[in-house]
Amino acid sequence: MANFLRLTQLILPWISIVFYPKRSFIRYLPVAILASILVGGMSALAVPYKWWRVDGGLKTKVFNDISFIMGPFFIGTLWVFHFTFGHLKRFIIMNLVIDGFFAFVFSYVLEKAKIFKLINFKRIHVFLAYFSFSFIIYGFELLINRRR
Repeated sequence: MANFLRLTQLILPWISIVFYPKRSFIRYLPVAILASILVGGMSALAVPYKWWRVDGGLKTKVFNDISFIMGPFFIGTLWVFHFTFGHLKRFIIMNLVIDGFFAFVFSYVLEKAKIFKLINFKRIHVFLAYFSFSFIIYGFELLINRRR
């Protein structure tokens, strides 16, 4: 069941890319890559600091991380920027909602499905990490836009 959820989490968001404008994809690809690197770094730090645990060893953890980072996080970043970039207030509200949903609802569901278990990281930490990443990537996109 857990592997099915991981695979679904990876593939399902990519179906929506069919409806995503090509110009927006090219425009926001660098920011989605940066966001993925930030979350990947956090996932790498999760091992030595025991922020969360994934049953099944390193191979399962890597598959778990990739399915989230390259699935809903990468594609979600593209969609968020497509609909909100240039409107900071809308961007902040959307990130509050999405990051809150992930931290307090979706992560609870994933824990119950035994995808991962938070240990030295609480749901509020998940929320604060992702919400702070949103400001980093927004600033990055502003810098990129100045060069264009």
